[in-house]
Amino acid sequence: MKIRNIDLYLVRMELVSPFETSFGVETHRETVIVRIEEENGEVGWGESPIMEGPWYSYETSQTAWHILKDFISPELVGSEIEGPEELWKGIGKRVRGHNIAKAGIDKALWDLKAKLEGKSLSKMLGGVRDRILSGISIGIKKNVDELLRTIEKRLEEGYMRIKLKIKPGWDVEVLKRVRKEYPDIPLQVDANAAYTLDDYLSLKKLDQFDLLMIEQPLHEDDLADHSQLARKISTPICLDESIKSIHDVKAAYLLGSCEIINLKPSRVGGITKGLEIHDLCLSLGLPIWIGGMLETGIGRGFLVAMASLPGVRFPNDISASSRYFKEDIVEPEWRLKPDGTMSVPRDPGIGIEVKEDMLEKVAVRRERVG
Repeated sequence: MKIRNIDLYLVRMELVSPFETSFGVETHRETVIVRIEEENGEVGWGESPIMEGPWYSYETSQTAWHILKDFISPELVGSEIEGPEELWKGIGKRVRGHNIAKAGIDKALWDLKAKLEGKSLSKMLGGVRDRILSGISIGIKKNVDELLRTIEKRLEEGYMRIKLKIKPGWDVEVLKRVRKEYPDIPLQVDANAAYTLDDYLSLKKLDQFDLLMIEQPLHEDDLADHSQLARKISTPICLDESIKSIHDVKAAYLLGSCEIINLKPSRVGGITKGLEIHDLCLSLGLPIWIGGMLETGIGRGFLVAMASLPGVRFPNDISASSRYFKEDIVEPEWRLKPDGTMSVPRDPGIGIEVKEDMLEKVAVRRERVG
């Protein structure tokens, strides 16, 4: 396929409610949407789900825009490539880091390739499910009563698993109340690296709550301390921010730093690199699930396709569009079924249409390369 042009949209969308984690509160979502058009007019869409500031990652919406506009897109426009894998043999390899920026291009190339071949993205990736299990992530609340009301609402909506954000001071006592009200629900927690190994006694107290896992308790770069913590607590450790590449997976496995991987495709560079990690984890018997980064409906389509893969063993953080946005930029919007599942599209590509008029409304910046 020959790339005719690439359009970049810096999008700002208000969230239906604030989302608080250990590193701050989000009231809106800023993300970069990528549109790639090939010579015959077919279009592929991708997303670089980013934050305005360097909180979750060193990348920001401005750095992603810079990398996409000034380095990656100019290299691709006018070129003839077989598929997204070629991105990683050229400019994707030469540009170090900036995985979330690269992910937007990588995804758009996968969507484009699948459409050109008339296949759903799930089928092209080797998906084995026509429905995927959805859990939900609930942020830190003002008080436990508000948290309990939110949990009740999400369970009524059908979500299969509840994940709670925690931090020092919002952990043990909170979980006591939650387990008292909901003793049997599938429950896990996510610390977003808020603790240190010195906090292991507090983390060990979480063992009493029969959690599926504790996600990213310690610093993102410290696989050694995670390995030590894994020997001190019985709750399985799941790594998120620590896993930026397949090399991190290998190191974590050899060190015994975790028992589960939260695979966020955008964090590792997109679908191409996400597939490599999935295949390695499958061969190692290391279970994974697919995490989200508050994507729009475009990015959510790639999460659903990845969640259909055989190595995914837990409910995924893939919520309905209405969980975050009053109106999404795709149709149909992503919806949760009463049984807590989402359908995997069968149409070519990611299987949804982008509402370009809505996209223009929420875009605060747009630029075409080519």
